[in-house]
Amino acid sequence: MAEKNNKLEQEQHEKPMSPLGLAVITGLFGGVFWSSIAYLAYLFHFTKISPNVILEPWTIGDWKEGWLGVVISILLIGILSIGVALIYYFVLRKFTRMWVSILYGILLFLLVFLILNPIFPGIPPFRDLDKDTIVTSICFYILLGVFIGYSISYEESELQKTKLAKEKAKEKDARPTWD
Repeated sequence: MAEKNNKLEQEQHEKPMSPLGLAVITGLFGGVFWSSIAYLAYLFHFTKISPNVILEPWTIGDWKEGWLGVVISILLIGILSIGVALIYYFVLRKFTRMWVSILYGILLFLLVFLILNPIFPGIPPFRDLDKDTIVTSICFYILLGVFIGYSISYEESELQKTKLAKEKAKEKDARPTWD
């Protein structure tokens, strides 16, 4: 009897996460990971923009310049990246080319540095930024776009392959056999 129960437990498979859930996790992880790396780039003077700029319009106090501000900023960027990933999921997930993800990252860069720039006083106007800051920032936005885009598009592609395989299996089972 115990052997039968063990066999049943071994045959049970964990239900895979929904593609939407994977998009949320991808956005959160991508935002936290790439903003952490961007903070290191800030510490090594590759860019003059710290992740803390996201807190400047909404908080007061010196705490936002310390380690707590950095941690909260990185987590907040991760949460905002969930929205970025969901937009990609709903609009662009069917595209399998990496160029779409690269363009998405560039679009995010332009959105933050040109359109939303007045909201963030810690980001100088685009024309006043030095070349190192511009190149580093564009690279990080492209990396975020590719990370999110490629991950979501890959999962979508795998889901379509699985559905196609199941349909082919059903067709094969539905064919009459002439024995």
